[in-house]
Amino acid sequence: MNRQQLIQQIKEKRSFLCVGLDTDINKIPEHLRNNEDSIFDFNKAIIDATAPYCVCYKPNLAFYEAFGSKGIISFEKTIEYLKTNYPNHFIIADAKRGDIGNTSSMYARTFFDEYDVDALTVAPYMGEDSVTPFLQYEGKWVVLLALTSNKGSHDFQLTESADGERLFEKVLKRSQQWGNSENMMYVVGATQGEMFADIRRIAPDHFLLVPGVGAQGGSLQQVCKYGMNKDCGLLVNSSRGIIYASQGTDFAEKAAAKAKELQEEMAAELQSIL
Repeated sequence: MNRQQLIQQIKEKRSFLCVGLDTDINKIPEHLRNNEDSIFDFNKAIIDATAPYCVCYKPNLAFYEAFGSKGIISFEKTIEYLKTNYPNHFIIADAKRGDIGNTSSMYARTFFDEYDVDALTVAPYMGEDSVTPFLQYEGKWVVLLALTSNKGSHDFQLTESADGERLFEKVLKRSQQWGNSENMMYVVGATQGEMFADIRRIAPDHFLLVPGVGAQGGSLQQVCKYGMNKDCGLLVNSSRGIIYASQGTDFAEKAAAKAKELQEEMAAELQSIL
């Protein structure tokens, strides 16, 4: 999916919601746990319930790889179900890959040729040759870690060089020599608040993938105030706050209600630019 197609979906749905499929078998409703493929059955129900309210899904690979080949089959079935039944939804594989060039090339082949997802999260620490293999695929996106919402983000991302430049700022500046706003996004945690203004000074046009709204306490209104651009430029992710809204047989309906609630808030934020 290219940039204009993504923007069009945001406009049509009046939503920039990304639903994170962080499917933990220990948290899904009990009545599903003995199914042959309980992870996929849960995902399918969540997708069907939330699809009208979101433009994107983000399965986190850790929650599938933890179950070995069986978990990977659940992931593959989830991707195939999305591509068959909801082809206009953007799919981000949250795998945080990134290694020496030939290894990154294999990761890129896995996710862009084999799974055919739209985007992949990538760690920038090893530099240009670890990222550029992912940028060789037409219509595919690298979602580069920039400023995350976890406590440990302060250990490295906010450290300053002698001239006062913070590490995340260096990542933003240097990576724009590798990719552009048509094939690269950045991960910026919702809990970073006013720092979105700093991000936008360096990367005014790029899309930002924003986790941390909902269960992690990030404010959608603050994210929009400092992070939204003329094309929206945001994909705001909610995982636990949506998919685990209920542990009962009504889990899909409750997930739909949570997704709709966020979509309505997003529609209000989009009024100023649409």
